[in-house]
Amino acid sequence: MRSERAATLARAAAPAGAAAPDRAAALARAGARLDRLSLYPWPVRRERVRIVVAPLAFRLPWLRRFDGYAAWGLILLRFEAEDDDLLTHELCHVWQLQHRPLRMPLSYLRSGYAANPYEAEARAAVEATRGPATPTVTAPTSV
Repeated sequence: MRSERAATLARAAAPAGAAAPDRAAALARAGARLDRLSLYPWPVRRERVRIVVAPLAFRLPWLRRFDGYAAWGLILLRFEAEDDDLLTHELCHVWQLQHRPLRMPLSYLRSGYAANPYEAEARAAVEATRGPATPTVTAPTSV
């Protein structure tokens, strides 16, 4: 536990510019994963999405239980993600917010976190896009 905390603090202490290209690449990979899905009419727009690693923010009472948090064009992470699953999950929330900017956040008041359909959709998006992309096979057209 102590070594995990030390690793988290070391990642947070890294210079902000050093991880920026890695974050941009990770965001592109997460976006490519979501582009395979057709949950909404248009693909996720990620040009203005920023990723901020802010472990201190997750000491706030309403963020303590999370490792990531999405708010429109901002994705907060507790630590640099080891894989793309967390970022894909949070980017799916950005996508949801792009299509349902009021309904999505208000749904947490009605459903809570555990039973929220947007959380279920983001978890399902991660599961559906895990692993290599499978090519789309179309049926041959008769001439």
